[in-house]
Amino acid sequence: MTQPWYVVGIDNGGTKNNSTVMDPEGNFLTDKMIESPSVVLEGPTAAVEALAQSMNNVLELTGISIDSIRAVGLDTPGPASADGVISSKGSTNFSTPEWRGFDIRTALEKRIGIPVVYTNDANAAALYAHHKHFGDAAMQNSSVSAIIGTGLGGGLVEAGQVITGQAGMAGELGHVFIPMDGLLDEGQPTPRCNCGFDADAESVASLTGIQNNLLPYWLTQYPDHPLHQVEGAKDRAKQVRTLAEQGDPLGRKIFEQQAIAIGRLFTLAANFTDPKAYFIGGGVVETEPEFREWFIQTVRDNTHLRDEQSKSAVVATVPDLDMAGARGSALAASAFATSP
Repeated sequence: MTQPWYVVGIDNGGTKNNSTVMDPEGNFLTDKMIESPSVVLEGPTAAVEALAQSMNNVLELTGISIDSIRAVGLDTPGPASADGVISSKGSTNFSTPEWRGFDIRTALEKRIGIPVVYTNDANAAALYAHHKHFGDAAMQNSSVSAIIGTGLGGGLVEAGQVITGQAGMAGELGHVFIPMDGLLDEGQPTPRCNCGFDADAESVASLTGIQNNLLPYWLTQYPDHPLHQVEGAKDRAKQVRTLAEQGDPLGRKIFEQQAIAIGRLFTLAANFTDPKAYFIGGGVVETEPEFREWFIQTVRDNTHLRDEQSKSAVVATVPDLDMAGARGSALAASAFATSP
């Protein structure tokens, strides 16, 4: 009898790891987040051990033996190479010097003794969105995903596979320049990204973009707004989404600009890759239905496709977003496990 095999997917974040298990038929054995501390601020040794523990936790929960695991998928926030080497300049989550240039994929593989397949976290979410949406037709279709969070992550999927590029940094949609004419209010300063670019997508469509660029301007237009009484730029920025859900005019102005930015980004993508589907992920789609549909419709209204494209293209949300990273990582591991 053939020994049954499985793969594990691990989604690494700034505070938590989330893991899942998938069988060869593509069925996930967990239907909720299985979280444990990621301890990335304690350095690589502790963090790699935490990843191994995250795997052990989900295996214990599902009753799957480690001997039946054929591969483990791992995703982390970028920037990192296609092989899982953290950028030499570090990253938001991996900020301490010992992380710079650290090969997290190989370190985990040595720790657990199982092949590890690395995927950028936004790419993992994009891969899951693609396969969930297209199902059996995933290999015959293409998609582009924009994941709005602290920054703006992205993913390009062609014929069911993530496009990584020669350095592993393809799909960094947040740092694509977009036209600002008609997006910015008259007299509104050109937004600047933490990467040093002016007028890229992330400078508008991200929490950082709200904090550094959009909110400071719009507060000048609403001098009596209650957010003036909130101390701390980050705390003010985090409240904007809730206010926008409630119909607050300032909040809606900010998220309208974000939606226009995503629409313009998708318009550029249409001319580069001509995808079948455009997916939006992040906290903005984990909101009240009225606000979510308003935001998505605004994205649609600002995604300008040719008639031939618009007949079949769809704009949709990333499903199961809190589990999309781990599940996308498992899909990448499964593709490795079944490759010749």
